Amino acid sequence: MAETHTGRCFCGAVEIETTGAPLEMGYCHCSSCRAWSGSPFAAFKLWPSQSIKVTKGADLLGRYAKTKFSERRFCTRCGGHIMAEHPSIGCSSVEAAIVPGVAFKPEVHLNYAEAVMRITDGLPKLKDFPAAAGGSGETIPE
Repeated sequence: MAETHTGRCFCGAVEIETTGAPLEMGYCHCSSCRAWSGSPFAAFKLWPSQSIKVTKGADLLGRYAKTKFSERRFCTRCGGHIMAEHPSIGCSSVEAAIVPGVAFKPEVHLNYAEAVMRITDGLPKLKDFPAAAGGSGETIPE
C-alpha cells in the first residue's frame, strides 16, 4: 500500500493528502512562479493529480489561472499557497513545505533560462521544461 502524507495551508483551514512518492522535486525559475511565490524561485514536489486530494476546506480552496498550463490553488482564508494543477500533463505541483512528511530532495531546476538568481548545486538546469511536459528538455550550464 502506498504511503499517504497530509499537508495544510498556513492557517490549517485547507488540508490535502498525497499518496505515493512525488514524481519529481525541484525548483522553478519562471516569472510566474517567482511572482506567485514572491521569491527568486519556487520549490515544488510534483505528483500525478489523482494522487492528491483535498480532505478539508475544499470550499475555501481558491483558484487562479494566469496561463492554460497552471491553475494555482490557495486558501481563501489565509492566502496560503497550496499547489498548482497542470492539466495538460496530468500532474500537480505542491508547494514544497506544504507536505512536511515528505523530505524535500530537489532533483532539477526548471525554466533556468529565466533565472534571476544563479544556483551552483550540481543539479540539472533545464532551459524550460522536460520534453515529456512539452518543453525542449534542453539543459543549460549552471
